This record gives sequence, C-alpha cells and structure tokens, in this order.
Amino acid sequence: MLEKDVEKHFCRRVKEEGGHAFKFVSPGKSGVPDRIVLFPGAKIYFVELKSPTGKPRTLQKKVFDELEKLGFPVRIIFDKCQTEEFLREVKGKNE
Repeated sequence: MLEKDVEKHFCRRVKEEGGHAFKFVSPGKSGVPDRIVLFPGAKIYFVELKSPTGKPRTLQKKVFDELEKLGFPVRIIFDKCQTEEFLREVKGKNE
C-alpha cells in the first residue's frame, strides 16, 4: 500500500466519523505533519501518514516532539488498521 492510499483511506474515514482532516502545509517550516485533524468537542490531532514501510525523517521527529511538548497529540498512521485504532481512540474521548 502506498502512502497516498493510506492518506486517502484515512481522510475518508475521518470524514465518515464526523471530523475534518485538513492538509497541513507550513511555508518556511519543514517537517510538519501531513494533516491537522479536527473532531467535535475541540479535539485537535496532528497526523503523519506513511506507507507501511515508511518512517518519519529526523526533522519530522523533532517537529513532532515540539508539538507534543506544547500539548498537541501527534499520531503516525501506517495502514488502515491504525486508522481504525485512531478513530476508536478519538471516539472514546468524545463519549
């Protein structure tokens, strides 16, 4: 499965569950996660999508750590199964 397939599935499922997965592009700041994901109840997540064999670059890890130190959850999703785990986690926090 390619990264674009993981991302397409992820975005579709987030929408089906009532959320939004906005593409995150930050000119002048490399290494930001692929998506800012919003759910009802002011739930905000930063999500990086990778192919099952992919891995975050060193700069990405640094940026992810910076976001987490600010209190924002960052998730890395590698496949459809992890997408479903993420959605279960989010739904559990919304109930």
